[in-house]
Amino acid sequence: MRFELTPRTSVSPVLRALAPVAAFITAFLIAGFVIWLMGRSPVAAFEVYVTQPLSDSWALQELLVKATPLALIAIGLAYCFRANFWNIGAEGQYVMGAVLGSWLALTTHGTEAGFWVLPAMLALGMVGGAAYGLIPAFLKTRFGVSEILTSLMLVYVAQLTLDYLVRGPWRDPQGFNFPQSVTFDPAATLPPVMEASRVHYGTVFAVIAVLVTAVVLGRTLFGYRLRLTGDAPRAAHFAGFSARTTTMAVFAISGGLAGLAGIGEVSGQIGQLQPSISPGYGFTAITVAFLGRLNPIGILVAALVVALTFIGGESAQIMLKLPLDLTQAFQGILLLCVLAADALVSYRVRLVTRGGGK
Repeated sequence: MRFELTPRTSVSPVLRALAPVAAFITAFLIAGFVIWLMGRSPVAAFEVYVTQPLSDSWALQELLVKATPLALIAIGLAYCFRANFWNIGAEGQYVMGAVLGSWLALTTHGTEAGFWVLPAMLALGMVGGAAYGLIPAFLKTRFGVSEILTSLMLVYVAQLTLDYLVRGPWRDPQGFNFPQSVTFDPAATLPPVMEASRVHYGTVFAVIAVLVTAVVLGRTLFGYRLRLTGDAPRAAHFAGFSARTTTMAVFAISGGLAGLAGIGEVSGQIGQLQPSISPGYGFTAITVAFLGRLNPIGILVAALVVALTFIGGESAQIMLKLPLDLTQAFQGILLLCVLAADALVSYRVRLVTRGGGK
Protein backbone atom coordinates (compact mmCIF):
# COMPACT_ATOMS: atom_id res chain seq x y z
CA MET A 1 0.00 0.00 0.00
CA ARG A 2 1.38 3.38 -0.99
CA PHE A 3 0.37 6.90 -1.95
CA GLU A 4 0.83 7.92 -5.56
CA LEU A 5 0.72 11.36 -7.18
CA THR A 6 -0.84 11.63 -10.62
CA PRO A 7 -0.90 14.90 -12.61
CA ARG A 8 -4.26 16.65 -12.89
CA THR A 9 -5.51 17.11 -16.45
CA SER A 10 -6.48 20.70 -15.67
CA VAL A 11 -5.71 23.01 -12.74
CA SER A 12 -8.09 25.74 -11.68
CA PRO A 13 -6.41 29.19 -11.75
CA VAL A 14 -8.40 30.10 -8.64
CA LEU A 15 -7.04 27.11 -6.71
CA ARG A 16 -3.51 27.88 -7.87
CA ALA A 17 -3.87 31.49 -6.71
CA LEU A 18 -5.33 30.45 -3.35
CA ALA A 19 -2.67 27.80 -2.66
CA PRO A 20 -0.16 30.24 -1.02
CA VAL A 21 -2.97 31.66 1.14
CA ALA A 22 -3.94 28.17 2.30
CA ALA A 23 -0.28 27.37 2.95
CA PHE A 24 0.13 30.49 5.08
CA ILE A 25 -2.98 29.71 7.15
CA THR A 26 -1.88 26.10 7.62
CA ALA A 27 1.59 27.18 8.71
CA PHE A 28 0.05 29.56 11.26
CA LEU A 29 -2.16 26.79 12.64
CA ILE A 30 0.84 24.47 13.02
CA ALA A 31 2.87 27.21 14.68
CA GLY A 32 -0.05 28.02 16.97
CA PHE A 33 -0.24 24.38 18.05
CA VAL A 34 3.50 24.37 18.80
CA ILE A 35 3.13 27.58 20.82
CA TRP A 36 0.24 26.00 22.74
CA LEU A 37 2.43 22.99 23.54
CA MET A 38 5.02 25.42 24.93
CA GLY A 39 2.43 26.75 27.36
CA ARG A 40 1.70 30.06 25.60
CA SER A 41 -1.51 31.41 24.16
CA PRO A 42 -1.73 31.08 20.35
CA VAL A 43 -4.14 34.05 20.30
CA ALA A 44 -1.66 36.23 22.18
CA ALA A 45 1.12 35.06 19.87
CA PHE A 46 -0.94 35.97 16.79
CA GLU A 47 -1.55 39.44 18.23
CA VAL A 48 2.18 39.94 18.87
CA TYR A 49 3.27 38.48 15.53
CA VAL A 50 0.69 40.13 13.28
CA THR A 51 -1.68 42.64 14.85
CA GLN A 52 0.74 44.81 16.80
CA PRO A 53 3.35 45.26 14.01
CA LEU A 54 0.61 46.31 11.56
CA SER A 55 -0.81 48.88 13.96
CA ASP A 56 2.42 50.69 14.85
CA SER A 57 4.05 53.29 12.56
CA TRP A 58 7.59 52.40 13.63
CA ALA A 59 6.94 48.71 13.03
CA LEU A 60 5.55 49.47 9.56
CA GLN A 61 8.81 51.23 8.68
CA GLU A 62 10.74 48.28 10.04
CA LEU A 63 8.55 46.01 7.94
CA LEU A 64 9.69 47.80 4.77
CA VAL A 65 13.31 47.75 5.93
CA LYS A 66 13.33 43.98 6.42
CA ALA A 67 11.26 43.28 3.31
CA THR A 68 13.73 45.18 1.09
CA PRO A 69 16.63 42.66 1.07
CA LEU A 70 14.18 39.75 1.00
CA ALA A 71 12.47 41.12 -2.12
CA LEU A 72 15.74 41.94 -3.90
CA ILE A 73 17.25 38.52 -3.26
CA ALA A 74 14.04 36.62 -4.02
CA ILE A 75 13.59 38.48 -7.32
CA GLY A 76 17.10 37.38 -8.32
CA LEU A 77 16.39 33.81 -7.27
CA ALA A 78 13.26 33.82 -9.43
CA TYR A 79 15.46 34.07 -12.54
CA CYS A 80 17.35 30.93 -11.52
CA PHE A 81 14.34 28.96 -10.36
CA ARG A 82 12.35 29.81 -13.50
CA ALA A 83 15.13 28.25 -15.56
CA ASN A 84 15.22 25.24 -13.19
CA PHE A 85 18.62 26.12 -11.69
CA TRP A 86 18.98 25.94 -7.93
CA ASN A 87 20.92 28.83 -6.48
CA ILE A 88 21.01 28.05 -2.75
CA GLY A 89 23.95 30.38 -2.09
CA ALA A 90 22.30 33.81 -2.23
CA GLU A 91 23.40 34.37 1.37
CA GLY A 92 27.04 34.17 0.30
CA GLN A 93 26.44 36.42 -2.70
CA TYR A 94 24.75 38.90 -0.37
CA VAL A 95 27.80 38.89 1.91
CA MET A 96 30.35 39.22 -0.90
CA GLY A 97 28.42 42.09 -2.43
CA ALA A 98 28.53 43.84 0.93
CA VAL A 99 32.25 43.13 1.28
CA LEU A 100 33.28 44.44 -2.14
CA GLY A 101 31.08 47.52 -1.89
CA SER A 102 32.35 48.25 1.61
CA TRP A 103 35.93 48.02 0.39
CA LEU A 104 35.43 51.29 -1.46
CA ALA A 105 33.76 52.89 1.56
CA LEU A 106 36.72 51.95 3.74
CA THR A 107 39.29 52.95 1.13
CA THR A 108 37.81 56.45 0.76
CA HIS A 109 37.06 56.85 4.47
CA GLY A 110 38.04 60.30 5.72
CA THR A 111 39.10 61.55 2.28
CA GLU A 112 35.94 63.53 1.47
CA ALA A 113 35.86 61.74 -1.88
CA GLY A 114 32.45 63.09 -2.91
CA PHE A 115 29.07 62.03 -4.21
CA TRP A 116 30.44 59.39 -6.60
CA VAL A 117 31.35 57.03 -3.76
CA LEU A 118 27.84 55.72 -3.08
CA PRO A 119 26.92 54.87 -6.72
CA ALA A 120 30.30 53.20 -7.13
CA MET A 121 29.72 51.21 -3.92
CA LEU A 122 26.35 49.99 -5.16
CA ALA A 123 27.86 49.02 -8.51
CA LEU A 124 30.69 47.15 -6.81
CA GLY A 125 28.18 45.40 -4.57
CA MET A 126 26.36 44.10 -7.63
CA VAL A 127 29.63 43.10 -9.28
CA GLY A 128 30.76 41.26 -6.15
CA GLY A 129 27.50 39.34 -5.84
CA ALA A 130 27.39 38.53 -9.56
CA ALA A 131 31.00 37.34 -9.64
CA TYR A 132 30.40 35.12 -6.63
CA GLY A 133 27.24 33.74 -8.24
CA LEU A 134 29.13 32.92 -11.43
CA ILE A 135 31.41 30.49 -9.56
CA PRO A 136 28.80 27.71 -9.16
CA ALA A 137 27.48 28.53 -12.66
CA PHE A 138 30.95 28.02 -14.16
CA LEU A 139 31.52 24.80 -12.20
CA LYS A 140 28.18 23.46 -13.42
CA THR A 141 28.64 24.33 -17.08
CA ARG A 142 32.34 23.36 -17.24
CA PHE A 143 32.53 20.31 -14.98
CA GLY A 144 28.91 19.34 -14.37
CA VAL A 145 29.16 19.98 -10.62
CA SER A 146 25.83 20.37 -8.82
CA GLU A 147 25.07 24.05 -8.31
CA ILE A 148 23.18 23.17 -5.13
CA LEU A 149 26.30 21.93 -3.37
CA THR A 150 28.74 24.54 -4.65
CA SER A 151 26.50 27.55 -4.07
CA LEU A 152 25.68 26.36 -0.56
CA MET A 153 29.30 25.65 0.43
CA LEU A 154 30.39 29.03 -0.90
CA VAL A 155 28.11 30.64 1.69
CA TYR A 156 30.47 29.53 4.45
CA VAL A 157 33.49 30.76 2.52
CA ALA A 158 31.90 34.21 2.23
CA GLN A 159 30.91 34.34 5.88
CA LEU A 160 34.37 33.31 7.05
CA THR A 161 35.95 35.87 4.71
CA LEU A 162 33.81 38.61 6.23
CA ASP A 163 34.64 37.41 9.73
CA TYR A 164 38.37 37.46 8.98
CA LEU A 165 38.26 40.98 7.51
CA VAL A 166 36.38 42.61 10.38
CA ARG A 167 38.54 40.89 12.98
CA GLY A 168 41.77 41.56 11.10
CA PRO A 169 42.78 44.07 8.42
CA TRP A 170 39.48 46.00 8.35
CA ARG A 171 38.92 46.22 12.08
CA ASP A 172 38.43 49.74 13.46
CA PRO A 173 41.60 50.60 15.43
CA GLN A 174 39.50 52.90 17.62
CA GLY A 175 36.74 50.35 18.09
CA PHE A 176 37.84 49.05 21.52
CA ASN A 177 38.82 45.72 19.93
CA PHE A 178 35.28 44.96 18.75
CA PRO A 179 35.12 43.01 15.45
CA GLN A 180 33.76 45.79 13.25
CA SER A 181 34.97 48.27 10.66
CA VAL A 182 34.94 52.03 11.00
CA THR A 183 31.59 53.75 10.53
CA PHE A 184 31.06 54.78 6.92
CA ASP A 185 31.29 58.41 5.92
CA PRO A 186 28.01 60.20 5.03
CA ALA A 187 29.02 60.06 1.35
CA ALA A 188 29.10 56.25 1.61
CA THR A 189 25.76 55.96 3.40
CA LEU A 190 22.49 55.20 1.63
CA PRO A 191 20.13 58.05 2.65
CA PRO A 192 16.59 57.56 3.95
CA VAL A 193 13.66 58.13 1.61
CA MET A 194 12.25 60.71 4.00
CA GLU A 195 13.84 62.64 6.83
CA ALA A 196 13.80 60.88 10.21
CA SER A 197 12.72 57.65 8.50
CA ARG A 198 14.38 54.26 8.70
CA VAL A 199 13.28 53.39 5.16
CA HIS A 200 16.22 53.96 2.82
CA TYR A 201 16.51 54.07 -0.97
CA GLY A 202 17.19 50.34 -1.10
CA THR A 203 13.41 49.96 -0.88
CA VAL A 204 13.11 51.99 -4.09
CA PHE A 205 15.66 49.67 -5.73
CA ALA A 206 13.56 46.66 -4.69
CA VAL A 207 10.40 48.13 -6.24
CA ILE A 208 12.29 48.94 -9.46
CA ALA A 209 13.67 45.38 -9.56
CA VAL A 210 10.14 44.00 -9.18
CA LEU A 211 8.75 46.15 -12.01
CA VAL A 212 11.67 45.48 -14.37
CA THR A 213 11.52 41.74 -13.69
CA ALA A 214 7.77 41.68 -14.32
CA VAL A 215 8.43 43.11 -17.79
CA VAL A 216 11.47 40.92 -18.49
CA LEU A 217 9.84 37.64 -17.48
CA GLY A 218 6.46 38.37 -18.99
CA ARG A 219 7.18 40.42 -22.11
CA THR A 220 10.63 39.61 -23.46
CA LEU A 221 12.37 36.85 -25.35
CA PHE A 222 14.72 36.35 -22.41
CA GLY A 223 11.77 35.62 -20.13
CA TYR A 224 10.41 33.11 -22.65
CA ARG A 225 13.87 31.59 -22.86
CA LEU A 226 13.91 31.01 -19.09
CA ARG A 227 10.46 29.44 -19.08
CA LEU A 228 11.32 27.17 -21.99
CA THR A 229 14.65 26.16 -20.43
CA GLY A 230 12.94 25.32 -17.15
CA ASP A 231 9.94 23.48 -18.61
CA ALA A 232 11.48 21.79 -21.68
CA PRO A 233 15.31 21.86 -21.82
CA ARG A 234 15.43 19.82 -25.03
CA ALA A 235 13.00 22.18 -26.74
CA ALA A 236 15.14 25.11 -25.62
CA HIS A 237 18.19 23.41 -27.14
CA PHE A 238 16.43 22.83 -30.45
CA ALA A 239 15.25 26.45 -30.38
CA GLY A 240 18.89 27.54 -30.35
CA PHE A 241 19.10 28.65 -26.72
CA SER A 242 22.48 27.86 -25.18
CA ALA A 243 22.15 26.17 -21.79
CA ARG A 244 25.60 27.49 -20.80
CA THR A 245 24.71 31.09 -21.61
CA THR A 246 21.39 30.81 -19.79
CA THR A 247 23.06 29.34 -16.70
CA MET A 248 25.70 32.05 -16.53
CA ALA A 249 23.15 34.80 -17.15
CA VAL A 250 20.65 33.81 -14.45
CA PHE A 251 23.34 33.23 -11.82
CA ALA A 252 24.90 36.61 -12.62
CA ILE A 253 21.53 38.36 -12.29
CA SER A 254 20.67 36.47 -9.12
CA GLY A 255 24.04 37.15 -7.53
CA GLY A 256 24.02 40.79 -8.63
CA LEU A 257 20.67 41.49 -6.96
CA ALA A 258 21.77 39.65 -3.81
CA GLY A 259 24.97 41.73 -3.77
CA LEU A 260 22.92 44.92 -4.16
CA ALA A 261 20.81 43.83 -1.20
CA GLY A 262 23.98 43.23 0.83
CA ILE A 263 25.64 46.58 0.18
CA GLY A 264 22.26 48.31 0.56
CA GLU A 265 21.77 46.78 4.00
CA VAL A 266 25.29 47.64 5.14
CA SER A 267 25.32 51.21 3.84
CA GLY A 268 21.66 51.94 4.53
CA GLN A 269 21.02 50.32 7.92
CA ILE A 270 24.15 49.10 9.66
CA GLY A 271 26.64 51.77 8.55
CA GLN A 272 29.68 49.50 8.97
CA LEU A 273 30.81 45.93 8.43
CA GLN A 274 30.25 43.44 11.25
CA PRO A 275 30.72 39.66 11.52
CA SER A 276 27.01 39.16 10.98
CA ILE A 277 25.18 41.46 8.58
CA SER A 278 22.24 39.18 7.87
CA PRO A 279 19.74 37.20 9.95
CA GLY A 280 19.59 34.70 7.11
CA TYR A 281 18.04 36.83 4.37
CA GLY A 282 19.59 34.72 1.61
CA PHE A 283 18.03 31.49 2.83
CA THR A 284 14.71 33.05 3.83
CA ALA A 285 14.43 34.56 0.34
CA ILE A 286 14.02 31.03 -1.03
CA THR A 287 10.78 30.79 0.96
CA VAL A 288 9.78 34.25 -0.30
CA ALA A 289 10.39 33.29 -3.93
CA PHE A 290 8.22 30.17 -3.74
CA LEU A 291 5.57 31.80 -1.55
CA GLY A 292 5.29 34.43 -4.30
CA ARG A 293 5.11 31.64 -6.91
CA LEU A 294 8.14 33.11 -8.71
CA ASN A 295 5.95 36.00 -9.79
CA PRO A 296 7.53 39.45 -9.20
CA ILE A 297 4.40 41.03 -7.71
CA GLY A 298 3.74 37.91 -5.66
CA ILE A 299 7.32 38.01 -4.40
CA LEU A 300 6.90 41.61 -3.25
CA VAL A 301 3.79 40.64 -1.26
CA ALA A 302 5.50 37.53 0.11
CA ALA A 303 8.52 39.60 1.20
CA LEU A 304 6.23 41.83 3.27
CA VAL A 305 4.53 38.79 4.80
CA VAL A 306 7.78 37.05 5.73
CA ALA A 307 9.28 40.33 7.01
CA LEU A 308 6.31 40.46 9.35
CA THR A 309 7.44 37.18 10.91
CA PHE A 310 10.89 38.69 11.61
CA ILE A 311 9.40 41.67 13.44
CA GLY A 312 6.82 39.55 15.22
CA GLY A 313 9.48 37.05 16.25
CA GLU A 314 11.57 39.77 17.88
CA SER A 315 8.52 41.07 19.74
CA ALA A 316 7.45 37.57 20.81
CA GLN A 317 10.92 36.93 22.20
CA ILE A 318 10.54 39.94 24.51
CA MET A 319 6.85 39.86 25.36
CA LEU A 320 6.07 36.12 25.38
CA LYS A 321 9.56 34.76 26.14
CA LEU A 322 9.42 32.64 23.00
CA PRO A 323 12.74 31.62 21.42
CA LEU A 324 13.77 33.57 18.33
CA ASP A 325 14.54 30.25 16.64
CA LEU A 326 10.79 29.69 16.52
CA THR A 327 10.64 32.33 13.77
CA GLN A 328 13.09 30.38 11.62
CA ALA A 329 11.15 27.20 12.31
CA PHE A 330 7.95 28.93 11.23
CA GLN A 331 9.58 30.07 8.00
CA GLY A 332 10.66 26.50 7.30
CA ILE A 333 7.14 25.22 8.02
CA LEU A 334 5.79 27.90 5.70
CA LEU A 335 8.04 26.74 2.86
CA LEU A 336 6.97 23.11 3.35
CA CYS A 337 3.31 24.15 3.35
CA VAL A 338 3.78 26.14 0.14
CA LEU A 339 5.41 23.18 -1.61
CA ALA A 340 2.72 20.81 -0.32
CA ALA A 341 -0.07 23.15 -1.45
CA ASP A 342 1.46 23.39 -4.93
CA ALA A 343 1.75 19.62 -5.12
CA LEU A 344 -1.88 19.08 -4.08
CA VAL A 345 -3.08 21.64 -6.63
CA SER A 346 -1.07 20.10 -9.47
CA TYR A 347 -1.46 16.41 -8.57
CA ARG A 348 -4.08 14.01 -7.27
CA VAL A 349 -3.20 11.79 -4.32
CA ARG A 350 -4.21 8.16 -4.80
CA LEU A 351 -3.89 5.23 -2.43
CA VAL A 352 -2.50 2.24 -4.31
CA THR A 353 -2.68 -1.23 -2.77
CA ARG A 354 0.04 -3.84 -3.17
CA GLY A 355 -1.88 -5.58 -5.95
CA GLY A 356 -2.42 -2.36 -7.90
CA GLY A 357 -5.96 -1.65 -6.68
CA LYS A 358 -7.09 1.82 -5.58
